[in-house]
Amino acid sequence: MTPGLKRFFASESAGGIVLAIAAVAALILSNSPWREFYAAFTRIEGEVRIGGDWLVLAKPLLVWVNDLWMAVFFFLVGLEIKREFVSGELAERSQAVLPMVAALGGMVVPALIYAGINRGDPVALHGWAIPAATDIAFAIGIVMLLGSRVPASLKVFLTAVAIIDDLGAIVVIALFYTSQLSLAMLGAAAVCLAILFALNRARVTRADLYIVVGLVLWTCVLKSGVHATLAGVATALFIPSDDGRGHSPAEDLEHGLHPWVAFLILPMFAFSNAGVSLLGLHAGDLLHPVSLGIALGLLTGKAVGVFGSSWLMIRFGLAQRPGGADWIQFFGVCVLCGIGFTMSLFIGGLAFEGHGPDYETRVKLGVLGGSILSGVAGTLILLRKRG
Repeated sequence: MTPGLKRFFASESAGGIVLAIAAVAALILSNSPWREFYAAFTRIEGEVRIGGDWLVLAKPLLVWVNDLWMAVFFFLVGLEIKREFVSGELAERSQAVLPMVAALGGMVVPALIYAGINRGDPVALHGWAIPAATDIAFAIGIVMLLGSRVPASLKVFLTAVAIIDDLGAIVVIALFYTSQLSLAMLGAAAVCLAILFALNRARVTRADLYIVVGLVLWTCVLKSGVHATLAGVATALFIPSDDGRGHSPAEDLEHGLHPWVAFLILPMFAFSNAGVSLLGLHAGDLLHPVSLGIALGLLTGKAVGVFGSSWLMIRFGLAQRPGGADWIQFFGVCVLCGIGFTMSLFIGGLAFEGHGPDYETRVKLGVLGGSILSGVAGTLILLRKRG
């Protein structure tokens, strides 16, 4: 395992614990006498004004977190994707084929399960992509806490699947979760991309220049109708991996951003989005097709999709099972892919934007239920192997 991956695992392990604490805190506060204060916190207004009234961005805290802070998270995801495909575990086809197929299966099967349960309801079908995502921080956090019970090869496999999964989620958001488009703003965004491309081709290695252009790109994308977080990924992909002297500006940024994303941005996202009131809920809420489709998609769809597609690849000699792992350990890690917390909540917010609080509650119940069950089930399977 490379030093970069060791640092990555260490950060994601601790970050997963902080993420869990933030989510539990949100659940406690939203079901306590302080629930109104919690709701008011997520609605705190923030405003950015440039040139008088030339550019005004006024949004509540929840939207700032989901649109701007999560763009930084997606920026980090873009850096991770680039590193893996340029010099990491996915640089060679033989290494990349198994997690790529596994990630694809892990997106398709949960989406089919959700769509099957919610067929006939055109509004509910908007959420088909919610159970297709894996939360890398939670999943890696669990396998790191399990220590030697999970071989290093499976940790690398899980990381690769989650990263490719994130890439798939980015494509889904770009294609299916956009509002009405502004051609003028899309044109301005294209100009920003051209500038980023020119900086890259000119071998400019100052990361701050890319970030300044990336902020302008984020503003243009925000105003265009495409979700603004995609600007983070696009900016990251243009930052050079090598400055010609054996140094990597992209990896420097990745290492510098990891603590901020793991210990501030993702916990704030979890705290702002995971609060769901359980007061007055009954079995019908838990078994609503939206909640049930998400939970079953994460718990069974991910396991079946990731493990099934991997087994077929290995069975027909198109890939090799990760070294040092038996089939039960491999299946346990596939079950952990059903922890979809961060990305699932994020996609859920996009899918049912404007459809009222009932859908928001159903999304949160399904995501929390499916993610918790997947985490517990995967952990129990892996614990059968003594360390």
